[in-house]
This record gives sequence, structure tokens and C-alpha cells, in this order.
Amino acid sequence: MSATSIVYVLLLILAMISIQSGAALAKSLFPLLGTPGTTFFRVTFSALMLVLIWRPWKYKIGREQLRLIAIYGMALGGMNLLFYLSIERIPLGVAVALEFTGPLAVAVWHSRRWMDFVWVTFACVGVFLLSPLNVFGLAHLDSLGVGYALAAGACWAFYILFGQKAGQKVPLGIATSVGMIFSALTVLPFYLTLGNLNPPLQALPWAFLVAILSSALPYSLEMLSLRRLSTRAFGTLMSMEPMIAVISGWLFLHEGLALQQGIAILLIIIASAGTVLSQHRLGNK
Repeated sequence: MSATSIVYVLLLILAMISIQSGAALAKSLFPLLGTPGTTFFRVTFSALMLVLIWRPWKYKIGREQLRLIAIYGMALGGMNLLFYLSIERIPLGVAVALEFTGPLAVAVWHSRRWMDFVWVTFACVGVFLLSPLNVFGLAHLDSLGVGYALAAGACWAFYILFGQKAGQKVPLGIATSVGMIFSALTVLPFYLTLGNLNPPLQALPWAFLVAILSSALPYSLEMLSLRRLSTRAFGTLMSMEPMIAVISGWLFLHEGLALQQGIAILLIIIASAGTVLSQHRLGNK
């Protein structure tokens, strides 16, 4: 691997560290802002930053394009809210691993290679081990937290599918910035009904930092890396994100994992990386 490639690998790793550090910081804000409130301020601040950068008002968006962007944005909002609801109840690393079932399902759905079903089996075993069934008599997880994480994964799948369609119709920056507005609008009713409507002012700068760590900085680093790294390398490295989430949860939130949960996360990482590598081989044939 060349020195230049190593730099972009490090940038991608930094992006994943930024995202998971942002998630850990967001979890610390739940007592102050509420989970819906933390989500709302994160996506709203992200939307403001993206709108100022991309200035979507200068681009004419048609009705069909707006529909695709709206669905993409609603999926993004639902994904963020459900993910934050999940990490309120279960460890960060576990939630990220369960959420990864969404993009894994999308990848397998578009493939007919038998090896992909092997990876699905790995993922299913991992999810089973993380299920709230108290498997083998070990410590089990909060069932609602697991459900929220899996639902966030489903939203991630819709986010990928409609994000791709929206990105084909309008420039990526325009789709992302307008989509983030719809994301904020999707979360707004939950904030108004369930969030803290009198947030302490000292918490808002931290929420702005969450928006930077979880959106602005990592998205920029990922775009830089994606331009210089192969899809195979990018996807394989991204498969390591659950492990980075485990480390982040341990460092910042003092969250430990049972052996069963660690094995489950490892199985999901293997499934995700295996699917990426399998798709790459299929593309070369």
C-alpha cells in the first residue's frame, strides 16, 4: 500500500472515530436534552451547516426529485432517532453492530452468490446472540433497545436505497442538505412531544459539537477517502465501525461487554466485511 493510500485509510478511520465519539457525547446529553431533543438538535445543526455550505436554494428541484429527497431525509431522521433511542438502553457497540444489519441486507438483496448467504448466516447468529433471550444463561439485553437498533438498521437500508436514487437525480450536496432538512422535520414532532422544551443553554454548544463530530467532519473525511480508496477497501474498513463503537463506549461511557456480546459483534463484522469482499469479486467477473 502506498503512503498516499495509508493517509486516506487513516482519514477514514478518523471519520469512524469521530462518528462514534459523537455518539458517545450525544448519549451524555440525553439527561439534559432528552433523546428526541438530542437527535433534533444534532440533525438541525447539521442541516444548517450543510445548507450554508451547499446553498440548495440556487438549484431548482422538481417534484419527483423532491419526493425522493424527502423519503431519503425521513429515513435519515428515523435512523438517527431510533439509533439514539437504542443506545439509551443498550451499549453503543452492540447498537452499531445491530444497525449494520440494514446495509448488510441491502448488499445481500442485490446479490445471488451463495457465499453471501453464508455471511447472512454469520449475521443472523450474531443478532441471535445479541437478542434479549438470555441465550446460554448469559446477561441479556434490553428488548426495546435491541428493537430500536434493528429498526434503525431498517431505516439505514431505506436511507441507502433512496439516497442513491436522489443522488442520481440531483447533485449529492443538494440532496444531502435538503434531505437533512426533512430529517429535522421528521424528528421535530417527537422533540415537541417527548423532548425537553426548555433545554439548558450550556448543553446546546455540546449538541453543536455532536453535529460536527457525527455529521460534518466524518462525512467530509469519508468523501475524501472514497475518492482515493477502492470500493472494496472502503467497505471493508467501514465494517470495522462496530469495533470502534465498542472501544468508544468503553473509553467514554465505561460500557463493558459480555463474552457472548463480543462474539456476536465479531460475527456481524465478519459478515459485513465478507459481503463487501464478495461483491468486489462479483464485480471483477
